[in-house]
Amino acid sequence: MMITQIATPTPKKTYTVEEYLELEVNAETRSEYRNGEIISMTGGTPNHNEIAVNLLAFLKPLLRGKPYRLFSADQRLWIPAFTQHTYPDVMVAAKPLEMQIGRKDTITNPCFIAEVLSRSTKNYDRSEKFAAYRTIDTFQEYLLIDQYRIHVEHHVKTAVNQWLFSEYDDPAVTLSLKFLDLQIQIADLYDNIDFE
Repeated sequence: MMITQIATPTPKKTYTVEEYLELEVNAETRSEYRNGEIISMTGGTPNHNEIAVNLLAFLKPLLRGKPYRLFSADQRLWIPAFTQHTYPDVMVAAKPLEMQIGRKDTITNPCFIAEVLSRSTKNYDRSEKFAAYRTIDTFQEYLLIDQYRIHVEHHVKTAVNQWLFSEYDDPAVTLSLKFLDLQIQIADLYDNIDFE
């Protein structure tokens, strides 16, 4: 008689927030933390990086002297309602910065976040990640920038539990960023981008 053994999947290891932070401080690469799971982040493409730099370069001089801090993809964000740590591509937070309790390297009060979409993360950035971001009281505005074609999605909080959605495919259109009443032309986000 032959006995068939059914393989049972090995359960994923889960980590506490403290274990994740200890590993992350000493890690050579960045990882996100989602409700006990550590997810490695892959490197970005040249287009991904260039678009993020274009937005950072646009925002930096306009924020000078104003009560905001501007961050790139190396700044960790804590989202307590989702037990999640993440690294937005571009993030603006009002001063004074609010930090995760017991931390000096993890902020909790962004007002503006931008993500450059990649094929592997675009659905997550539009759905679960945006849902997590919306639980942050200070969060007011979300920009999603496609790196494979000219396409920008813009979400602005208009009231509690209400967001206005706009999308743009025309490089000549000027987009208004509400958090500081700033104007940016879509073409400027895509400066020096070579589409495949």
